[in-house]
Amino acid sequence: MSEDKAALNLARLAGKLALSKKAFDIRILKVQAVSSVCDYFVVASGAVDVQVKAIARAVEEGLRDEGHRPHHIEGLDDGNWVLLDYVDVVVHVFYEPTRQFYALEKLWGDVPVETLADD
Repeated sequence: MSEDKAALNLARLAGKLALSKKAFDIRILKVQAVSSVCDYFVVASGAVDVQVKAIARAVEEGLRDEGHRPHHIEGLDDGNWVLLDYVDVVVHVFYEPTRQFYALEKLWGDVPVETLADD
């Protein structure tokens, strides 16, 4: 499997794990052409800080069960914006008002975006 395909599969799995905790407005941004930071951002929202923490923990635990450990985690204690860094994929879980304030998607507005939703 190509490195890009593996990263995309990891991003999609992270998004599905976020859905398992009722995250909403989940988007996968393919940033590799415009950023050297990573290949994909996964951006998800929670309605309250407790939900944001639960979403982030579900993503971390689910990915760990698949053999992926985060390189770095930030914001888990606060619950406004949790960042899980898997090197090729960076997962951002936001409390919705915080997401609106920082507007990451607008910063990366010209990249391809995939939206995930409950089927």
